[in-house]
Amino acid sequence: MNPLQPTTDLLGYRPYWAECFGVAPFLPTSRQEMDALGWDSCDVIIVTGDAYVDHPSFGMAIIGRVLEAQGFRVGIITQPAWSSAAPFTVLGKPNLYFGVAAGNMDSMINRYTADRKIRHDDAYTPGNVGGKRPDRSVLVYSQRCREAYPKVPIVIGGIEASLRRIAHFDYWSEKVRRSILLDAKADMLLYGSAERAIVELTHRLAQGEVIAEIQDIRGTAYAIRELPGDARSIDETRLPGERVSDLSVPQPEVIKLVGIQENPDLVVLPPYEAVMEDRVLYAHASRILHRETNPGNARFLAQAHGDRYVWLNPPATPLTTREMDWVFRLPFQRVPHPSYGDAPIPAYEMIRFSVNIMRGCFGGCTFCSITEHEGRIIQSRSEESILEEIEEIRDKTPGFTGVISDLGGPTANMWRLGCKEKKTEASCRRPSCIYPGICRNLDTDQTPLISLYRNARNIEGVKKVLIASGLRYDLAVETPAYVEELVKEHVGGYLKIAPEHTQAGPLSKMMKPGMATYQRFKELFDRYSGEAGKEQYLIPYFIAAHPGTRDEDMLQLALWLKQNGFRADQVQNFYPSPMASATAMFHSGKNPLRRVSRHSEDVAVAKGARNRRLHKAFLRYHDPKNWPLLRENLEKMGRGDLIGNGRNHLVPRIQFAASKPGSRAFKTQHTGLPTKPRRRPSGK
Repeated sequence: MNPLQPTTDLLGYRPYWAECFGVAPFLPTSRQEMDALGWDSCDVIIVTGDAYVDHPSFGMAIIGRVLEAQGFRVGIITQPAWSSAAPFTVLGKPNLYFGVAAGNMDSMINRYTADRKIRHDDAYTPGNVGGKRPDRSVLVYSQRCREAYPKVPIVIGGIEASLRRIAHFDYWSEKVRRSILLDAKADMLLYGSAERAIVELTHRLAQGEVIAEIQDIRGTAYAIRELPGDARSIDETRLPGERVSDLSVPQPEVIKLVGIQENPDLVVLPPYEAVMEDRVLYAHASRILHRETNPGNARFLAQAHGDRYVWLNPPATPLTTREMDWVFRLPFQRVPHPSYGDAPIPAYEMIRFSVNIMRGCFGGCTFCSITEHEGRIIQSRSEESILEEIEEIRDKTPGFTGVISDLGGPTANMWRLGCKEKKTEASCRRPSCIYPGICRNLDTDQTPLISLYRNARNIEGVKKVLIASGLRYDLAVETPAYVEELVKEHVGGYLKIAPEHTQAGPLSKMMKPGMATYQRFKELFDRYSGEAGKEQYLIPYFIAAHPGTRDEDMLQLALWLKQNGFRADQVQNFYPSPMASATAMFHSGKNPLRRVSRHSEDVAVAKGARNRRLHKAFLRYHDPKNWPLLRENLEKMGRGDLIGNGRNHLVPRIQFAASKPGSRAFKTQHTGLPTKPRRRPSGK
């Protein structure tokens, strides 16, 4: 086996000779822009399904500017027409490779709702117009690049490729698909945050190495014909023979610290052909994959696809704070490419006054793939770097009014948090640092975040700093002073949090805390809002039809919403995204958080349009459109006592006529604010 290439500091490479061309105002998207820069060719051409926004929240801009800082000439082909190869030749032939990505979002999730209905908008497109990228963009773009220049290597990456790196369940076709590496006929796949891998790969290609022979870079996947003969491997191609002895034992039993195994260095996953046919084996493969995501102890993975193997090297080493600062100090213009004129790009409008302070998430929510993409080790920027960016927004970003819309990232309050001991961190295989309870080895002190908030709002010209990223309230309550600072200074009327459910069954499959933690946070929120003299609200978000959710669970959630005065406006059905643990539950009906066998725990799954519609209807019990369906199912569930016109009934027995314009009888509060009591007309 090839030993892994030692990790090189991003600032430790000798720049490529093309550094002499200097920094481009914008990375070129046309021959005219290349000519203005004095370029005769591009070393790397990035193909993306997003509009080009030169901002550190957009993947193509980060990768492009990182490579530019290494001395390479980088061009961007953005949202090309895909009916022919011609649009993929507009910048000429790249000297080193095409870098292909669907964009900041998976192209299928971008195009279809959780109920597989076509969206007609696209926040990453000028004018918010849908349909400007193909379904499965990485496959289509890769095919056209190959047609345009057959001998040019193709390197795929980004969220779409990253979460399809092995055989995966595809919700839209309802089947297990091969690794995207093979379907795209790409030469290499980079998974996760790819700065380290892309810089190492590009320098080595520039030095004349052949991409087929570069097999020692962390965070990469490639195809091979046979397994190395000297590999010490674990065969995980079959199911364990043991049963789960007691299915009533809570989830936490199986989520525990496991020491690093020194002997095996390769795990052989069940082959594509097997997981395609066997759903239980698919769940087993998902479990194994998720246990091999820690860069400190992850082993090589291999999965057979016919006569080839998809080989995955262990994940890339997380960036240091110094490297994170370097990335975010690159010369981003912080605005869309001028070719778009005044056409609004909603994704940019959302983040143009926000600051990304960290990457990664150790929450481990099973319906979310952040851990599989960015990792669970938090990569934090320095306070100095963050404050510098706020000043840059103030000085350079058009339309700044003094309000920073967010200081956050995948989560609001994991900045600078992590394991107290690096040795422990390197040996851990827990999928979450905070479920089923907060690990004793986790540093949960959010005092540094309080200091950051205070220093940010004290910058001249800054009137307000809001926190809009998702808050882990189970972490927040560990530092009550943080909750006080947040509530008194950084909430703009309401704060969105995500308990996701109220019942233990679904919560255990989501790996989310129970409602006692929510109540504890709510008490702090209400207390500090009162002390500040502010009328502020918590807006809880919930998921319908998540694996592990029975009809009875949704009923109990609906009753909780009614008892607490919530009328949810916008609700979300569970979306089975590629590679998420919850998606494995959805497809297999098994629980990959436990050891999987034929006789292991079965998971309730709401499949089919009617069942999913019912679960969603429970969340919107107040909507007259849902009453017939709810009445029918309440009767079937033996809960006809909840049908009636009293305060304790969930839905009325009589279907009232549609409310007249202006009537508030059954309207919902926007974003789910608790309903307010009606005022009686004077004199009555």
